[in-house]
Amino acid sequence: MKLDVTTFDGGSAGSVDLSDEIFGLEPRQDLIQRYVLWQLAKRQAGTHKTKGRAEIWRTGKKLYKQKGSGNARHGSARVPQFRGGGRAFGPVVRSHAHDLPKKVRALALRHALSAKARDNAIVVVDQASAADPKTKALRERFGKLGLASVLVIDGAEVNANFALAARNIPNVDVLPVQGINVYDIIRREKLVLTKAAVDALEARFK
Repeated sequence: MKLDVTTFDGGSAGSVDLSDEIFGLEPRQDLIQRYVLWQLAKRQAGTHKTKGRAEIWRTGKKLYKQKGSGNARHGSARVPQFRGGGRAFGPVVRSHAHDLPKKVRALALRHALSAKARDNAIVVVDQASAADPKTKALRERFGKLGLASVLVIDGAEVNANFALAARNIPNVDVLPVQGINVYDIIRREKLVLTKAAVDALEARFK
Protein backbone atom coordinates (compact mmCIF):
# COMPACT_ATOMS: atom_id res chain seq x y z
CA MET A 1 0.00 0.00 0.00
CA LYS A 2 1.48 3.33 -1.05
CA LEU A 3 0.61 6.61 0.65
CA ASP A 4 1.75 10.14 -0.05
CA VAL A 5 3.90 11.74 2.63
CA THR A 6 2.91 15.28 3.51
CA THR A 7 4.07 17.98 5.88
CA PHE A 8 2.09 19.83 8.54
CA ASP A 9 2.32 22.89 6.34
CA GLY A 10 0.43 21.09 3.57
CA GLY A 11 3.44 20.41 1.32
CA SER A 12 4.49 17.15 -0.34
CA ALA A 13 7.39 15.05 0.96
CA GLY A 14 7.33 12.01 -1.32
CA SER A 15 5.61 8.72 -0.67
CA VAL A 16 5.96 5.66 1.53
CA ASP A 17 5.08 1.96 1.13
CA LEU A 18 3.04 0.50 3.99
CA SER A 19 3.29 -3.21 4.71
CA ASP A 20 0.15 -5.19 3.90
CA GLU A 21 0.88 -7.44 6.88
CA ILE A 22 0.30 -4.46 9.18
CA PHE A 23 -2.02 -2.11 7.28
CA GLY A 24 -3.67 -4.42 4.75
CA LEU A 25 -5.55 -6.95 6.89
CA GLU A 26 -9.30 -7.43 6.87
CA PRO A 27 -10.25 -5.84 10.23
CA ARG A 28 -11.80 -8.13 12.82
CA GLN A 29 -14.06 -6.29 15.23
CA ASP A 30 -13.93 -9.10 17.79
CA LEU A 31 -10.16 -8.75 18.25
CA ILE A 32 -10.38 -4.97 18.49
CA GLN A 33 -13.18 -5.23 21.05
CA ARG A 34 -11.24 -7.74 23.17
CA TYR A 35 -8.25 -5.39 23.25
CA VAL A 36 -10.34 -2.33 24.15
CA LEU A 37 -12.10 -4.17 26.98
CA TRP A 38 -8.74 -5.44 28.27
CA GLN A 39 -7.23 -1.95 28.14
CA LEU A 40 -10.16 -0.20 29.85
CA ALA A 41 -10.39 -2.89 32.54
CA LYS A 42 -6.66 -2.67 33.22
CA ARG A 43 -6.73 1.09 33.83
CA GLN A 44 -9.62 0.96 36.34
CA ALA A 45 -8.40 1.91 39.79
CA GLY A 46 -10.60 -0.58 41.67
CA THR A 47 -10.32 1.52 44.85
CA HIS A 48 -14.08 1.86 45.50
CA LYS A 49 -14.97 0.44 48.89
CA THR A 50 -17.90 0.22 51.30
CA LYS A 51 -18.02 -1.20 54.82
CA GLY A 52 -19.60 -4.55 55.49
CA ARG A 53 -21.33 -5.45 58.75
CA ALA A 54 -18.08 -6.78 60.20
CA GLU A 55 -16.43 -3.36 59.75
CA ILE A 56 -19.16 -1.22 61.35
CA TRP A 57 -18.30 0.14 64.81
CA ARG A 58 -21.57 -0.57 66.54
CA THR A 59 -22.70 -2.92 69.30
CA GLY A 60 -23.51 -6.48 68.39
CA LYS A 61 -25.84 -6.91 71.33
CA LYS A 62 -29.34 -8.14 70.54
CA LEU A 63 -31.65 -5.12 70.26
CA TYR A 64 -34.48 -6.57 72.29
CA LYS A 65 -35.77 -9.95 73.28
CA GLN A 66 -36.69 -12.41 70.56
CA LYS A 67 -40.34 -12.86 71.46
CA GLY A 68 -43.14 -10.90 73.03
CA SER A 69 -42.31 -7.34 71.98
CA GLY A 70 -44.48 -7.33 68.85
CA ASN A 71 -41.52 -6.20 66.73
CA ALA A 72 -39.69 -8.10 64.03
CA ARG A 73 -36.98 -10.50 65.10
CA HIS A 74 -33.65 -8.66 65.05
CA GLY A 75 -30.21 -9.39 66.39
CA SER A 76 -27.21 -7.17 65.63
CA ALA A 77 -27.66 -3.47 64.83
CA ARG A 78 -24.83 -3.71 62.28
CA VAL A 79 -26.92 -5.51 59.67
CA PRO A 80 -27.66 -3.80 56.32
CA GLN A 81 -31.37 -3.13 56.91
CA PHE A 82 -30.62 -0.58 59.65
CA ARG A 83 -29.54 3.00 59.03
CA GLY A 84 -25.81 3.14 59.70
CA GLY A 85 -25.43 -0.59 59.18
CA GLY A 86 -23.03 -2.33 56.82
CA ARG A 87 -23.56 -2.53 53.08
CA ALA A 88 -24.63 -5.92 51.76
CA PHE A 89 -22.47 -7.18 48.85
CA GLY A 90 -20.85 -3.76 48.43
CA PRO A 91 -17.77 -3.09 46.29
CA VAL A 92 -14.35 -3.98 47.68
CA VAL A 93 -10.83 -2.98 46.67
CA ARG A 94 -9.77 -5.26 43.82
CA SER A 95 -8.08 -5.34 40.46
CA HIS A 96 -10.34 -5.33 37.39
CA ALA A 97 -7.53 -6.45 35.08
CA HIS A 98 -7.75 -9.71 33.18
CA ASP A 99 -5.28 -11.52 30.96
CA LEU A 100 -5.02 -11.14 27.20
CA PRO A 101 -2.30 -13.07 25.35
CA LYS A 102 0.52 -10.99 23.95
CA LYS A 103 0.01 -12.38 20.46
CA VAL A 104 -3.67 -11.40 20.54
CA ARG A 105 -2.72 -7.87 21.60
CA ALA A 106 -0.23 -7.56 18.75
CA LEU A 107 -2.75 -8.90 16.25
CA ALA A 108 -5.47 -6.54 17.50
CA LEU A 109 -3.12 -3.58 17.03
CA ARG A 110 -2.46 -4.60 13.44
CA HIS A 111 -6.20 -4.96 12.81
CA ALA A 112 -6.84 -1.49 14.27
CA LEU A 113 -4.20 -0.02 11.97
CA SER A 114 -5.73 -1.89 9.03
CA ALA A 115 -9.18 -0.55 9.93
CA LYS A 116 -7.86 3.01 9.76
CA ALA A 117 -6.10 2.29 6.46
CA ARG A 118 -9.28 0.81 4.96
CA ASP A 119 -11.20 3.95 5.96
CA ASN A 120 -8.52 6.20 4.39
CA ALA A 121 -8.00 7.70 7.85
CA ILE A 122 -4.19 7.45 7.95
CA VAL A 123 -2.01 10.47 7.22
CA VAL A 124 1.76 10.06 6.94
CA VAL A 125 3.91 13.13 7.65
CA ASP A 126 7.63 13.58 7.37
CA GLN A 127 8.01 14.73 10.98
CA ALA A 128 6.00 16.13 13.89
CA SER A 129 7.96 19.07 15.21
CA ALA A 130 7.46 22.72 16.08
CA ALA A 131 9.92 25.56 16.44
CA ASP A 132 7.95 27.07 19.33
CA PRO A 133 5.36 25.60 21.74
CA LYS A 134 2.55 27.75 20.30
CA THR A 135 -0.91 26.18 20.39
CA LYS A 136 -2.47 28.70 17.99
CA ALA A 137 0.15 28.08 15.32
CA LEU A 138 -0.21 24.29 15.58
CA ARG A 139 -4.02 24.52 15.43
CA GLU A 140 -3.69 26.42 12.15
CA ARG A 141 -1.38 23.72 10.77
CA PHE A 142 -3.92 21.05 11.73
CA GLY A 143 -6.63 23.10 10.02
CA LYS A 144 -4.70 23.09 6.74
CA LEU A 145 -4.77 19.29 6.77
CA GLY A 146 -8.39 19.11 7.94
CA LEU A 147 -7.48 17.39 11.21
CA ALA A 148 -9.98 17.90 14.03
CA SER A 149 -9.92 14.58 15.90
CA VAL A 150 -6.48 13.05 15.56
CA LEU A 151 -3.92 10.77 17.18
CA VAL A 152 -0.33 11.69 16.28
CA ILE A 153 2.26 8.91 16.61
CA ASP A 154 5.89 9.98 16.48
CA GLY A 155 9.14 8.02 16.74
CA ALA A 156 10.89 6.90 19.91
CA GLU A 157 10.75 10.44 21.31
CA VAL A 158 8.12 13.13 20.83
CA ASN A 159 9.26 16.62 19.98
CA ALA A 160 8.86 18.63 23.20
CA ASN A 161 7.58 21.82 21.57
CA PHE A 162 5.08 19.87 19.45
CA ALA A 163 3.75 18.00 22.49
CA LEU A 164 3.40 21.22 24.51
CA ALA A 165 1.59 22.97 21.68
CA ALA A 166 -0.78 20.04 21.09
CA ARG A 167 -1.81 19.27 24.65
CA ASN A 168 -4.19 22.24 24.83
CA ILE A 169 -6.03 21.33 21.61
CA PRO A 170 -9.21 19.29 22.19
CA ASN A 171 -9.42 15.83 20.59
CA VAL A 172 -5.69 15.77 19.78
CA ASP A 173 -3.37 13.16 21.32
CA VAL A 174 0.37 12.85 20.79
CA LEU A 175 2.19 9.63 21.69
CA PRO A 176 5.57 8.04 21.02
CA VAL A 177 5.48 4.87 18.97
CA GLN A 178 5.96 2.76 22.13
CA GLY A 179 2.65 4.10 23.46
CA ILE A 180 0.51 3.25 20.42
CA ASN A 181 -2.62 1.35 21.45
CA VAL A 182 -5.92 0.22 19.98
CA TYR A 183 -8.19 2.35 22.19
CA ASP A 184 -6.55 5.65 21.26
CA ILE A 185 -6.47 4.67 17.58
CA ILE A 186 -10.19 3.89 17.54
CA ARG A 187 -11.35 6.91 19.57
CA ARG A 188 -9.89 9.45 17.11
CA GLU A 189 -11.05 9.96 13.53
CA LYS A 190 -7.61 10.32 11.98
CA LEU A 191 -4.29 8.62 12.65
CA VAL A 192 -1.17 10.65 11.82
CA LEU A 193 2.07 8.68 11.57
CA THR A 194 5.50 10.14 11.11
CA LYS A 195 7.96 8.33 8.85
CA ALA A 196 9.90 7.37 11.97
CA ALA A 197 6.75 5.81 13.44
CA VAL A 198 6.09 3.82 10.25
CA ASP A 199 9.65 2.47 10.27
CA ALA A 200 9.37 1.55 13.96
CA LEU A 201 6.04 -0.25 13.45
CA GLU A 202 7.36 -2.25 10.52
CA ALA A 203 10.47 -3.21 12.51
CA ARG A 204 8.28 -4.20 15.46
CA PHE A 205 6.03 -6.53 13.46
CA LYS A 206 8.69 -7.87 11.11
